This record gives sequence, C-alpha cells and structure tokens, in this order.
Amino acid sequence: MGLFDRLFGKKEEPKIEEVVKEALENLDWTDSEETISQEPEELAEFEEVIQEEPCIEEPESENQAFEEVEEENPSPLAPLSETQLVEETVQEKYDRSLKKTRTGFGARLNAFFANFRSVDEDFFEELEELLIMSDVGVQVASTLTEELRYEAKLENAKKPEALRRVIIEKLVELYEKDGNYNESIHFQDGLTVMLFVGVNGVGKTTSIGKLAHRYKQAGKKVMLVAADTFRAGAVAQLAEWGRRVDVPVVTGPEKADPASVVFDGMERAIAEDVDILMIDTAGRLQNKDNLMAELEKIGRIIKRVVPEAPHETFLALDASTGQNALVQAKEFSKITPVTGIVLTKIDGTARGGVVLAIREELNIPVKLIGFGEKIDDIGEFNSENFMKGLLEGLI
Repeated sequence: MGLFDRLFGKKEEPKIEEVVKEALENLDWTDSEETISQEPEELAEFEEVIQEEPCIEEPESENQAFEEVEEENPSPLAPLSETQLVEETVQEKYDRSLKKTRTGFGARLNAFFANFRSVDEDFFEELEELLIMSDVGVQVASTLTEELRYEAKLENAKKPEALRRVIIEKLVELYEKDGNYNESIHFQDGLTVMLFVGVNGVGKTTSIGKLAHRYKQAGKKVMLVAADTFRAGAVAQLAEWGRRVDVPVVTGPEKADPASVVFDGMERAIAEDVDILMIDTAGRLQNKDNLMAELEKIGRIIKRVVPEAPHETFLALDASTGQNALVQAKEFSKITPVTGIVLTKIDGTARGGVVLAIREELNIPVKLIGFGEKIDDIGEFNSENFMKGLLEGLI
C-alpha cells in the first residue's frame, strides 16, 4: 500500500440505491403515529407544564454563590489539573505546526477551484502558479502540472473538482518517490558525532540545545562543542544552553581556531565515554571560500580522531524563508556533504511546502523538525506525520 492510501485510504462512494434503501430501512414511523393521535387535552397539559415558573434555589450566602461560579469558571491563573496537563502526541505537534501551511494552501486551492468551471490550458497554468506560490518549488510545480495534464486526458476529466484528489495524490507520490525516505539518524554503538551547519539566525544553536535536552532525557551522555568562535555571542549562547539542560560545553578562547576547539571536544568526548557529541559551526555563507576551508579543516580534525565521523552533517534551514531555504541547501551541499536537514520555525510560517521542493530538487532527507519554542518542540522527522499534517482536510 502506497503512502497516499495509508494516509487517506481508498475512497469509494456508495451507490445511490444503497443510500436510499438504508435510509428507508432506518426510518422509525412509530413516533410520528403517536404524535398524530395525541389527544388535545394531553397537549394542553403539556403546555401548562412548560409555562410553569422554573424552581431556582437561592444560595445560602453570597459566598456560596461566588464559589459556585468560580467552580464553573476557574481562574486562568489557577494551576492546571493533571487531566489538563496532557502532553501533545507527535501527530498533534505536526498538525499544530503545519496549520498555517495547510490552511494557506487549502484556501488557495479552494479559491482556485471556485474560479474555474472547466479543465483547460488556463486551468493548468493557474495551478502551476498556485503551487509555486505555495513554496513547493518550480520543479515540483512543473512536474505535477505535466502529470495532471496527462491524467486529465486519460480520465477525460472536464470538471476541475474531478482533479482535486488527484492533485493531492500526486503531491504525496512526488515526496514518496521510491519509498526510500532515509529519515533515520545514524546513531552509533559508541560515540555519535553530529556536525551542524547553516547560516546565522536560522535556529541552529537553539536546535542543538533542544536536542541535547531530548537526548539527555533519553539517558544518553551528551556533550556540545562551540566551534563558531568568531560570531559575537555564539559561544555564550551555546554555553547558556549547556547550563540550562545540564550538559557540558567545550569552548576555546575568543577568536580561537574553530578546528582546535573541535579537536579538544573530540578528545574529551572519547575520554569521557560520551554517547552524542554535537558541534556548532559558523554560518558565514557570504564568504563561501573561507567557510568551505573552515568546514574542510574541521572535517579533517574529526576524522583524525574518529575516521568514520562525522556520522551526520545536519543543515539547519528556517522554513519561514521558503525558497531561500532551498537556495541555502543548494549552496551548502556544494561546500560540505549534507546528510540531513533540520527544519526550524515551521510553526510560524505558511511555507512548509518547501520540504517537497528540497525532496524533489536535492533529494536531501529532512531528519529533524522544530515544532515551536518549547524545549521539547523538536523531534525526528516522519514523512507520514508530515504529509498528513500538511494535507489533511483538503480532500
């Protein structure tokens, strides 16, 4: 069974004869007969009961009245009960964080279908433009539109609504490809080294801090390395995260060589039997040559200590930047081999469709996703949860 069928199922409309037959079988005629045969005297008595004054018990005191109202309408500042402190499920986090993307795309799609009465060339051109505006990428929009043209001819579709389900199905198929998502993180039996890259301001350091908390809560021994030694405040920010989640942070002197700080971190992680070592790096993409040289040097230092590391090189991307995030992914993939994407700030944007563009144009899997500002609002990416959160309710 494909991803689309697992998410939305195979929808089969019941035959009209079966609907009518079932409705007739379920009709209950007894109540109607009793109502018709009811005597006028009985109805008059019933009306008298309705017109009687309701009985209202007066509270014994003003305090009692106040207490009753307060119980029905608790103060918003009152502590929540255990039943109210229900933790979000993973799917609820996806649904919440993708709400803006889903409603934005859904509103555009509904308006689009309302404007067209027939399937013609204008229909396909407008659809392609709508998809591009939804940040799924030019390539995705073009591919999907061409496939829909073929599908419309095959099915002899004349009405736009006939293609609504097909559009969603094609979006899912584009992401599914061969069914090989490569979303799992390559954790090792011993030390797992994760290198984080990305431009400044995308939420890279914050993601590292939240992951440190997540992995420590799972019982792992975690250590951080502050290798962005030239940006003012970068080391202090990571050190603060380390203090907050009670995880050690390896730092160097101001303006120190980033590779030397990484070497110290690698040596210390080996000596202290650390499970997960996460390395924060600079993000000066505007000076690509220097950044490339710096990341190459860091990579050589890492391999000098652990030859098969880094086991993951994560690129942090801000989902709210839309197509700009795709440009960043292309540029960084030229500088260093990226094994996965950390997609941040998806809860505050309507541009979650960029995940489809990254999947189609670069084939770099999204492996981690940030759901919001809380310390536990980060997790491993799951394509089924994502596609369901993105497209639920559009069919």
